[in-house]
Amino acid sequence: MAKESVKARERKRAKLVAKYAEKRAKLKKEGDYQALDALPRNASPVRLHNRCKLTGRPKGYMRKFGICRVAFREMASEGKIPGLTKASW
Repeated sequence: MAKESVKARERKRAKLVAKYAEKRAKLKKEGDYQALDALPRNASPVRLHNRCKLTGRPKGYMRKFGICRVAFREMASEGKIPGLTKASW
């Protein structure tokens, strides 16, 4: 389980990216790189990192579900993911 401060920092970055997305696109189109440099560093989408929505784990992230492999396996075993069954042959 990731520290709450790390998860909060990631949420803050995501808000900044969303806030400045339109402005960044406009400045890039114009080629105004000095103005782009003046924007906050955390407004860049490159600085975002996918994290598990449940645990905050940064590794083993599954994009389709938005959770890490560990949480995915637990939920799948408990039958909490609709349409998913454990393979057996």
